[in-house]
Amino acid sequence: MYKNSTFNLIHMKKKIQTICALAICMIAFNTSYAFCGFYVAKADAKLFNNKSEVIMVRNGTKNVITMSSDFQGNLKDFAMVVPVPVVLKKEDIRVVERRLFDALNDYSAPRVVEYYDANPCGNTVVEDDMTYTWSGMAETTSKIALCSAPMDFGVTIEAQYEIEEYDILILSATESNGLKNWLILNGYSIPTKAEEVLEPYIKSNMKFFVVKVNLDKMKDMHSEYLRPLQLSFDHKKFMLPLRLGMANSQGSQDMIVYAFTKTGRVECTNYRTVKLPTDRNIPLYIQAKFGDFYKALFEKSYVSEGRNAVFLEYAWNVSPYNSMHCDPCVGPPPVNQDFTEAGVDWLYNTQGQTIFFTRLHVRYSRNKFPADLQFQETPNNENFQCRYILTHPANGDLTCDAGQEYLETLYNKRTREVDEVSALTGWSKTGSESYLNEYTSQMNGQKTIEPKKELFPIIIKNFKVPIERALMILVLLSILSFVLVKGKVVKNVA
Repeated sequence: MYKNSTFNLIHMKKKIQTICALAICMIAFNTSYAFCGFYVAKADAKLFNNKSEVIMVRNGTKNVITMSSDFQGNLKDFAMVVPVPVVLKKEDIRVVERRLFDALNDYSAPRVVEYYDANPCGNTVVEDDMTYTWSGMAETTSKIALCSAPMDFGVTIEAQYEIEEYDILILSATESNGLKNWLILNGYSIPTKAEEVLEPYIKSNMKFFVVKVNLDKMKDMHSEYLRPLQLSFDHKKFMLPLRLGMANSQGSQDMIVYAFTKTGRVECTNYRTVKLPTDRNIPLYIQAKFGDFYKALFEKSYVSEGRNAVFLEYAWNVSPYNSMHCDPCVGPPPVNQDFTEAGVDWLYNTQGQTIFFTRLHVRYSRNKFPADLQFQETPNNENFQCRYILTHPANGDLTCDAGQEYLETLYNKRTREVDEVSALTGWSKTGSESYLNEYTSQMNGQKTIEPKKELFPIIIKNFKVPIERALMILVLLSILSFVLVKGKVVKNVA
């Protein structure tokens, strides 16, 4: 680590926008280095459109699920329907602040880190000026009118609550079409394909957590943002229902899961859990477009894994007494208040309790994820994070023999970086020549290294003959070759 290196880390808190369209689904009307690197950028959840975020806490059979929504539009049109395994009591439902999601996302997001090469000639010029800046984390801190129509839809109102700015119903139903019609009759916009995804939940005796906004209370709060809802219940299954969220989906949706457990990493049991590529060296110019780089990397990994895998982005023991939570850290670490607000109830029970934080990223669609996600807590407590490395070249005089050897290797290192980006994202290498040759002018003789070019692309690029003529030429060449070979054979026979 070069302690005199100059760097400036600015960590900007950004507002994360989410759409709760998982099953924890919103149905909206009308809509090999040690700790010596310097963090320079992150790829947070806001990169992905049509996404949702959820916090899951699992302790034995107790589940705490927190859902966030950034619904935009007229709040009277907001509704949310969530399948739940039991009838929730009023004390099982809480409203929490959005800042909790921001803190967890900022801390666990995929990151890019920078390092600095030493000058092998021993005359690096540096300034003793280090600035490390974190922005502050901003603190964000009528009854449902039910239709009394005489029709029997097979729907039972198990419970009805007013909690902060939300009006909540817990429903049970005997058949999917009846539940769909009941919801429509009572002012809930339901997708046309809703009954086919409601049916499995009804057959499993699931209940339905149905939410609307209390407009009068929202006016009193003078807020246009909906705060996240948190549900607590005891059940042997550790799962997230996705199918309801797919009912009105025209394509794929992204979901970020922040999971806390006592023992170790959370993994999916009915779909493969796959690590994303990490600890890869990438060119310096990627820093300015790291968000695009990570989106392309995720898309390529998603396609390569058959579009039906759950991807691991972060896994670490973040217990308060454990000082190593990341390398490097992207944001301030979660504090005890964050763990408690998320639903971690074992923090103060006994000394030495572990809090293991897992971040999963899933892109799901109707044809690739036909079943809800089933999870398990594993004993795997290996640390993992999506991390990409930038290396700045040495500065100063490099005319010594060791410096010249260093310059000879720099081009090869940069070539590997360019190749790595192409392999991770599928991006073309075109335009990388200036980056590859940036320092070759400092070599003795000031030679420029030309990048190796493959023969086939050159032929294709420079082949300007129309395709019909090209085919004719190939046919004539084949005939000529045949005639020459046959003539040679006849000559030899003669």
